[in-house]
Amino acid sequence: MEARAVFLNGPKDLRLDTLALKPPGEGDLVVDISYSGISTGTEKLFWTGEMPPFPGSGYPLVPGYEAAGEVVEAGSSTGFKPGDQVFVPGADCFADAFGLFGGAASRLVTRADRVTRIDSGMGPEGALLALAATARHAMAGLNKRVPDLIVGHGVLGRLLARLTIAAGAPAPTVWEISKARRSGAEGYEVIDPADDPRRDYEAIYDASGNAAILNDLIGRLTKGGEIVLAGFYPQGLSFAFPPAFMKEARLRVAAEWAREDLTAVSALLDSGALSLNGLITHHVAAEAAKLAYPAAFENPDCLKMILNWKDAA
Repeated sequence: MEARAVFLNGPKDLRLDTLALKPPGEGDLVVDISYSGISTGTEKLFWTGEMPPFPGSGYPLVPGYEAAGEVVEAGSSTGFKPGDQVFVPGADCFADAFGLFGGAASRLVTRADRVTRIDSGMGPEGALLALAATARHAMAGLNKRVPDLIVGHGVLGRLLARLTIAAGAPAPTVWEISKARRSGAEGYEVIDPADDPRRDYEAIYDASGNAAILNDLIGRLTKGGEIVLAGFYPQGLSFAFPPAFMKEARLRVAAEWAREDLTAVSALLDSGALSLNGLITHHVAAEAAKLAYPAAFENPDCLKMILNWKDAA
């Protein structure tokens, strides 16, 4: 069995190739992928070569952990059947490439317990479940405050804001330095940080991945406030101790989403409390992946780039 897949041989060395797939086992599904998203976090770091050492990663690799498609083969014990529409958070199914992510391909073999059923009408938005689950994971759990300030109005920042409102909390303030990205707010305000005089935020969620602003964020906290690192940071993190000492600042790292996060955001989507509308700005055929990847990372107007695998040859 083979699939067309994005093959990243090294930094900025990317092509579409035909790769052999590992044969499915009894508990596996074979999924024909319709759409996959390009992550501007971890995938960008692999693209630039800045990704720090990470267990299970290396070159060559198939990137991507945002994929949606249709089950075409299912073991009898999986609980799935051909025709089911599913979200797939990547797959380690390639014979000749690392598959720590492995979602950017026309066909995937994956364990059934990794996928999530989605509504057939979601279309390309079905590939966004991982980001919605990431945002929910940062906010959910015992003694976790919802954000009153979110840094960055990319897809993750927008989802954090939408989930805050869906939780019935006061609308957060969102910082965005790019004027082009300040549009698209739904029930909250997006401002330039230079125009914000506040220094009493209780919970600041950083979705920018910019380690250089940590000192500024500490200065914006109320005493005992918390900074949640919701992005991915290739550089070492550091901050001046005296301001953090005076504020009794707390830092929390938001890790990868868990299964219950996918379940929770799926329920919010089904109820209409959460929407994924307006987050995808660019669609291209998978055959144009070589051009799509740099555009996703370098074009400031691109919030989310989606590859269409339906006609991949």
